Amino acid sequence: MDDLQGTDDMPPDDDASSESATSGEGAAPDGHAAPDGHAAPDGHAAADDRAAPSDRAVSSGWVADGGDVGFGRAGAGWALVVLGAVILAVVAFTTPWRVMPSGAPTVTPDPARDFSAAEVARAAAFDAATSLPGYLSLGLTVLFAGLLVLTPFGAKVLGKLRGPWWVRVVLGVVVLTAIVEAIRWPLGIWYEVQLRDYGLSTQDWAGWTGDRLKSLAVSVVLQSIMVLVVVALARWLRRWWIPAAAGAFAFTLVASFVYPVVFEPLFNDFRPMPGGALRANLMMLAERAHVPVEDVLIADASRRTNALNAYVSGFGATRRIVVYDTLLRAPQSEVELVVAHELGHAKYGDVLVGTLVGGLGAAFGAILLFLLLGMLRRRTGIASAADPRAVGVIMGLMSLATVISGPAQNVVSRHIEARADLHALNLTKDPATFISMQKRLAITNISDLSPDPVEYVLYASHPTGPQRIAMAREWAALNGQQQP
Repeated sequence: MDDLQGTDDMPPDDDASSESATSGEGAAPDGHAAPDGHAAPDGHAAADDRAAPSDRAVSSGWVADGGDVGFGRAGAGWALVVLGAVILAVVAFTTPWRVMPSGAPTVTPDPARDFSAAEVARAAAFDAATSLPGYLSLGLTVLFAGLLVLTPFGAKVLGKLRGPWWVRVVLGVVVLTAIVEAIRWPLGIWYEVQLRDYGLSTQDWAGWTGDRLKSLAVSVVLQSIMVLVVVALARWLRRWWIPAAAGAFAFTLVASFVYPVVFEPLFNDFRPMPGGALRANLMMLAERAHVPVEDVLIADASRRTNALNAYVSGFGATRRIVVYDTLLRAPQSEVELVVAHELGHAKYGDVLVGTLVGGLGAAFGAILLFLLLGMLRRRTGIASAADPRAVGVIMGLMSLATVISGPAQNVVSRHIEARADLHALNLTKDPATFISMQKRLAITNISDLSPDPVEYVLYASHPTGPQRIAMAREWAALNGQQQP
């Protein structure tokens, strides 16, 4: 929602690292889940921290069921209901459910009207080639997460770890991430081969492996921090869900602000766009959109992909327009329209709202975790959330939450992307160039022009190319222009 303009998102590798730093699923150029992402499992408590107050608490049983049965669980339940209602209200009131003004004509999306039979066939073939590894990856993620959540597998695997509790927690994250990644690695190779066969990927295997390992390292660091905090709080507090929820909210906000300056440079090199007509026009667009921008940067995406993209990144003093160097091959007017779309996200505060909703969702997840761990501890063979072996259950629940929440996030994202398209049309008043730009994006990125309902629900964070083109024609008719 806050990152990429193109018909589909193209992350640095096949792991989505921009939408959510803690997400376990990746978005791929064709809208499928790329076969990477991470589910996870858990470990065992050793005897080296016997004197810790939390271990005495675990053995005495007062945290063994996820908290005291009085205010702890009841309070958490009520907090979950209230927070869920707040999230629904924020989403309901900030999502542009109706983008086009009432009275706008309806234009039916039709791939055959704007794309040749060969282009439609190529998109369908690419979709077929990438669907199987994508679905297998998703299935393995769900199965492995289910294994961690519904069986003692994680506790048995991580029970072999030794050391202080915090060492076992970090090692647990590393071990379980390594297990699931070893399973998913061949699917990632399969997916990358398809990208190369269709001319989307320009990476060699060393670069692909390096990007994937960097993405894994970022995931391990972020997950280790989150799980460490949960286990530490559970070892000292009965109602640990209260500071955990507050911490999850704050962590999400901080990660969103830090991401552009810390994580983006791990995957791309950025250089200022040289002075000239394009840079001047992009800065002028930002001024007309009333979006303060500090700079225009070019990302060296061509060393990784041929896909086209641009985005507006950062907040305040760190906000900048970022253009893929591959997009610079397009006509200047189309580049400006891509950026006008991205400026729409900034104008309407989509990143800020998304971060707020993400933070509330993280807090909701922390409270839900408190309640679910109490119900799952016997089934999974852990004593409580204070048990370092609970790492597996926590990671498994996080992974399932990512998968389950994905379709709802996609619904909201598609409406937000449509509003950004409308902003681009209102700002440039050029539906003909908008349509040519959407055709170029769809053809170059090999976007799925008519996804089946399952794929659309699971993976489509943007409207399809034909849907966006149809909207441009509606805009033209509404504003007295001839439909392109």
